[in-house]
Amino acid sequence: MPRRVCIGVWMLVASLLFLTPSAWAQQTPAASNAAVSASARAAAIGDLLSRGRALENERRWGEALTHYEEAFRQYPAEQDLEQRLQISRMHYDLSRRYNDRTFRETIGASSARQALELYGEVLLKIQTHYVDTPDWRRLAEYGAASLEIALTDPLFIETNLSNLAPSRIDHFRRNLRPQLNLQQVNGRHAAQDAAAAAARLGRSQLGLREAATVQEFTCGATNSLDAYSAFLTPGQLSEVYSQIDGNFVGLGVELKADRGALLIVKVIAGSPADRAGIRANDRIVAVDGRSTAELSTDQAANLLQGKEGSTVVVDVTSPGQRTRELQIRREHVEVPSIDDAHLADAANGIGYLKLTCFQKTTSADLDAALYKLHRQGMKALVIDLRGNPGGLLNTAVDVVDKFVDRGTIVSTRGRTSQENYTYSARESGTWRIPLVVLIDGDSASASEIFAGAIRDHRRGTIVGSRSYGKGSVQGIFPLNMANAGLRLTTAKFYSPFGRAYAGVGVEPNLAVPHKTARLNLDGGLETLSPAADDALETALGELRGKLAGSQPASPSPSRRSSLPRLSK
Repeated sequence: MPRRVCIGVWMLVASLLFLTPSAWAQQTPAASNAAVSASARAAAIGDLLSRGRALENERRWGEALTHYEEAFRQYPAEQDLEQRLQISRMHYDLSRRYNDRTFRETIGASSARQALELYGEVLLKIQTHYVDTPDWRRLAEYGAASLEIALTDPLFIETNLSNLAPSRIDHFRRNLRPQLNLQQVNGRHAAQDAAAAAARLGRSQLGLREAATVQEFTCGATNSLDAYSAFLTPGQLSEVYSQIDGNFVGLGVELKADRGALLIVKVIAGSPADRAGIRANDRIVAVDGRSTAELSTDQAANLLQGKEGSTVVVDVTSPGQRTRELQIRREHVEVPSIDDAHLADAANGIGYLKLTCFQKTTSADLDAALYKLHRQGMKALVIDLRGNPGGLLNTAVDVVDKFVDRGTIVSTRGRTSQENYTYSARESGTWRIPLVVLIDGDSASASEIFAGAIRDHRRGTIVGSRSYGKGSVQGIFPLNMANAGLRLTTAKFYSPFGRAYAGVGVEPNLAVPHKTARLNLDGGLETLSPAADDALETALGELRGKLAGSQPASPSPSRRSSLPRLSK
């Protein structure tokens, strides 16, 4: 991406060199700079759209979604990027659903009445719990759009309409909305009636199962709300609970789609993958004899999943080495919330720990890590939240409470009074050592609650780059039917000083770009040396200065157990 943007800028500058002297004279330096800046922006956006379309054409929906998310964060006012982001998300979610065995079984076993009852239950929960007043017509429009997209997707067609001529499917898709007249949808029941009407049309004109049609309206409705609300298949609901509990059955790797392969982003220490010799930056190129280049990311990832005790054969390539075939046994894997804890500067007693998530075990894990560092002589601490996507609200509050002795930690505000709550610190049992918190653009949600509280209370220094800016609370709602669930945004959260996080994030006190990885010239990820970690070096320098200029109070050796908190 950077390389292509630079080419675009150079072409624009070259064209300006051919302006006549009179043209140069008519432009002030400010006007010239503005013209170059606007042209460079347009070229950059055009390039982002072009690269995104290339991913779409290859149906690499996971990569397309990531690409458009990053592009839209860079240019949040660009409607074309937002539209492609929404379309990619719908395709990605559909691919995940139809690659999920539990979802296919649900569709196959559901009658039209059951599918409509499930849709009604989802709409009722949106009406009752969602943070904003629902726009029912928008929900129905997104439902129709989700069905239209499904009717262009090979996986959906293969599952539901395999014997139909493409021309018939396309004709139905193009004429769906005029027949539905969604202008009249003004309430929950009207939205349900629209889905029922679409299901009848699909059955009569295409022979499409009514449950499959209604399910697209269900998923389209949740997708219309925000980027964090979603319908959860039985399999996805189980995954969410595993993430909350910090354990799952699998190989113990974090994956990312990368040029037709599965890039290993992280390997959990002691996991089956770790014992098999798989390392970060390795690439899985085949699963059980099937090339990942011929599979969607979700299809490949699903092949890695299975029952505890079963095995999978993966072909793995490491940088500079030949491909090797590994047979790995799937096991129960515990996910540690503390990835690393050591004295980064033993001479000055500066501890370092990387907090990877905020799950049920995090508070206890952090206590253990802090006391370990304390026994080793810790006098100051760096907490690394870079890449931490967040987790449980209550856990974030408990973690802040270990370092802040009084005052508001975070407040939540929703559409109903039950979602309005202020979480406050308790004075006893606080660690009072000098503190630096590292954040980056991937630090989100609970990470922002922690960093924002530390910043507002001036309890420590925030170093790095602006955080993601998620700023909202999601609740998990099991559904009565189909063993499925719903993730809904129920509130937005605010810093101790009342600052919103959504779309804003946390600004660091000391800005240092995070440089753990970059795109190389062919679009792949290139990992940089840990020695190039400027943010960590800045944090260590900050703490050395604090330790040299004052005598910090000793950490409290006695933390009492945490009191129960309202679950979110």
